Amino acid sequence: MRVIHETSATFTEPCVATIGFFDGVHKGHRYLIQQVKETAAAKGMRSALITFPVHPRKVMHADYSPELLTTFDEKIELLSQTEVDYCLTIDFTPEFSRLSAAEFMERILKKRFHVEYLIIGYDHRFGHNRSEGFDDYARYGRTLGIEVMQAKAFTESLPESAAGGKPISSSLIRRLLQQSKVSEANHCLGYSYFLDGTITGGHQIGRQIGFPTANLRVDDPDKLIPADGVYAVWATVNEKRYMGMLNIGQRPTLDNGTERTIETHILHFHENIYGQSLRLTFVRWIRPEKKFDSLQALTEELRKDAEEAESILRDETVRNHTT
Repeated sequence: MRVIHETSATFTEPCVATIGFFDGVHKGHRYLIQQVKETAAAKGMRSALITFPVHPRKVMHADYSPELLTTFDEKIELLSQTEVDYCLTIDFTPEFSRLSAAEFMERILKKRFHVEYLIIGYDHRFGHNRSEGFDDYARYGRTLGIEVMQAKAFTESLPESAAGGKPISSSLIRRLLQQSKVSEANHCLGYSYFLDGTITGGHQIGRQIGFPTANLRVDDPDKLIPADGVYAVWATVNEKRYMGMLNIGQRPTLDNGTERTIETHILHFHENIYGQSLRLTFVRWIRPEKKFDSLQALTEELRKDAEEAESILRDETVRNHTT
């Protein structure tokens, strides 16, 4: 997949495209992208995705925190796995936000990106105030020589018990992660949610009680951090994957105040990795964070948590090898 910015003069190929922010690149996004690829193959054209490096609401409201499922680089990494031909990026600016849908289609889609077929997600709107809909886009398209097509809706949803039977969306996945439901969120994503960052020094309390931890400083402050609690995770360091037990929270037993930390005890691991990159891949929630009466009680609970995390991760490894 080639990534091309809107100001580039190198993109001249007629294409089949769709538009979206694609946060998380979840199953619904992939279903839409597959339709773009199939249409492009049928028309003998290139397939293209049009997206924005920065969340539009953050551009318009500087104090807005989007709580992203994926950073821009992560999104590009995931989109490249779909094997679409091009990712065409646009800088969303206040000036850009004032373009009507018709102006956007003429200036950007037709003249800049040479879109001949535009596939619109079942609930997607664009243009100033997002006030127009599919019938309007189709009418503008006929004038410009762009055939506008309605995408088939992605019909898979979570069980009623997990998310009220709602269709998969980025906002649903955010809510699930904020409720500790990482297994359900992973189902919606089609892969396991992850955090990337740098390992920093901590208070060394974990080392004193036999559970040294790698403290993660997440690379992007806009990345969504799942709810506080203990999780079974995979920890990837130097391209090697290890089993891990993760705690997100304020460490109430240690009177940590309001500081929220992301601490991982990497099982059966004894190397010094301060300053190195770490990816945490979430597998399952184990328990909520809670305050213990003593360090001894905390240590006993951590032993149980570590055993449960290892069991969960070993079971997942077996399942992956047998499917």
